[in-house]
Amino acid sequence: MVRMYLNRFWGWVALAVILGSTTFAVSQGQTKKVFMITDMEGVDGIFNSELQCNPFQSPRFEESKKLLTGEINAAVDGLLEGGATEVVVWDGHDAGRTLSTLDIHPKARLLIGSPISSTLELNSSYSAVVFIGQHAMAGAEKAVLSHSYSSDGVQNIWVNNKPVGEIGARVMLAGTFGIPVVMLSGDAAACREIHQLVPQAECAEVKWGVSRTAAFSLSHPAACSLIHEKARRAMERLAEFKPYTLTGPVEVKVQFTSKATPNLEPRDGIEQLDERTWVFRGKDIIDAWLRYSSF
Repeated sequence: MVRMYLNRFWGWVALAVILGSTTFAVSQGQTKKVFMITDMEGVDGIFNSELQCNPFQSPRFEESKKLLTGEINAAVDGLLEGGATEVVVWDGHDAGRTLSTLDIHPKARLLIGSPISSTLELNSSYSAVVFIGQHAMAGAEKAVLSHSYSSDGVQNIWVNNKPVGEIGARVMLAGTFGIPVVMLSGDAAACREIHQLVPQAECAEVKWGVSRTAAFSLSHPAACSLIHEKARRAMERLAEFKPYTLTGPVEVKVQFTSKATPNLEPRDGIEQLDERTWVFRGKDIIDAWLRYSSF
């Protein structure tokens, strides 16, 4: 009987040590929290906005939601297998009204709805950022459904004279919080775009553009398998990545389309260069971007 109680006692001691070690690891910042930026135009099988991407209007939108959700859940599985301790999924397509908690991975948290902050609710608690279903910037060669925030409104964006789209701007935003971008899934053009900023990023090419509205695509199961593997490898290689940082003042230059030229008045930090081009200046990327996004 004494031996039985001693065995129980030492069992509880061992459990306490394990729990204490886990608490210590968490307190030492060894958690690996990942922020996932999602979009629809870069998903396998997607090639036509009117047919597939407009919520509650496109005839194939429900199919598109399933394709996007499948890729997201494959990525979450891979991230967790690679060592992530938490995954937050941002519904980044069309004002956060695409994804459903009915279908999203049960171990992920979903950020849905709008408005959210221009910084995407990011903070320094995150260890990594990944993109799923991401498209390339406006004007990119052989890029499927390429655009930069607004298909109708924005022609070009430059940050400190470097051409960027949603990928580049968000890589820079994440860097402001000390967060590296480690992985992307999308078409070949989006993968080229991320590698210009983060050469070592894991990238799952799920389709290859023939034109802006045509592509060779992997099957959905093959795309999900590839995304799962790339997400897992990205987390396993996390220590190799560094945040993308910008030093000094930042200038965001935006060329609007002819039908979307804003009705702005020049003021401190905002300058008009020509009929369609405006410059937004700030002490860092967040400051400059807020001037642009809040007009």
